[in-house]
Amino acid sequence: MNAKVSAAGAKADIGRALRVGVIGAGVMGSNHARVLAGLPGVLLIGIVDPLPEHRTRAIDLVGCRAFETLDQLFAEGIDAVTIAAPTHLHHEIALACIARNIHILVEKPVASTVEEGREIVAAAERAGVTLMVGHVERFNPAVAAIKQAISGEDILSIGITRVGPFPPRMSNVGVVIDLAVHDIDLIRWFTESDIVEVQPQLSSAVAEREDIALLQFRTESGVLAHINTNWLTPFKARNVTVATRGKYVMGDLLTRQVTECFGFKPDGSYSMRHLPVGHDEPLRAELIAFLDAVRSGKLPAVSGDEGVASLEIAIRCLETPARPAASTMRKGPRRIAG
Repeated sequence: MNAKVSAAGAKADIGRALRVGVIGAGVMGSNHARVLAGLPGVLLIGIVDPLPEHRTRAIDLVGCRAFETLDQLFAEGIDAVTIAAPTHLHHEIALACIARNIHILVEKPVASTVEEGREIVAAAERAGVTLMVGHVERFNPAVAAIKQAISGEDILSIGITRVGPFPPRMSNVGVVIDLAVHDIDLIRWFTESDIVEVQPQLSSAVAEREDIALLQFRTESGVLAHINTNWLTPFKARNVTVATRGKYVMGDLLTRQVTECFGFKPDGSYSMRHLPVGHDEPLRAELIAFLDAVRSGKLPAVSGDEGVASLEIAIRCLETPARPAASTMRKGPRRIAG
């Protein structure tokens, strides 16, 4: 999105509370509403969901109004929305909001296809409204600590593990779109470089779509990276390692512990220290960043273009055929010497 935005839509009146709505009252949308209801300078107008049971849950959890349709929310007059509806609805909902000069945060992935994502970005630019993509992992305090630790370093490799049990509410996507897209975004953000090579290995062990993914990448800057993700591990694990020429950084994104190894000596010895990590709720930090961008008219923390770029790499992982290993087996009987 361009830094210069139209006066009609981008810079909100700082002197009044922002009127904000949430679209989608599932687990994520309900959490959006919970956080927004507690933020200063925000008036949560309500949450939209076509399912009565979702609306009832949101009312019980947050105590806000709930609407059945978008038009009912629009009629209340709103400045901004967060879109936590199913991914296949992102495109239609985002364009409807943009057409009314409403600022939007769209949960990841930004859309079902790259083309739809680009249409959302282009529409937001034309209207001069803020568009931010909800890659919430960037706001994890452990991720922020890793990012700071590797700032200015010559990054060599990145390894990310994101595994856990099969999610009961997952329906139409596999682990690449649901999980790995988080880490594709982190690789691009850590390296500040585009991913130019993709080598995926996918498998569907117990699900219809891929539930195991081993993904390898090379960035334009030459960094090698890999992601290990699955829905077959009985417990959640979220780990990041980054090797640079000067240090090795390890982060546990669940326990929020980040360790830095440095001062490598020829005898194999080195120093180690734990880095300070904040305690902010990532979703709260993300929503505050979005609303700050709405008020100031500045670029959001995660732009629409960045969201589309990560989606494009994720889709490439699904479409790129795996490279078969070169066979070392002889065909036919071996000749016995002697």
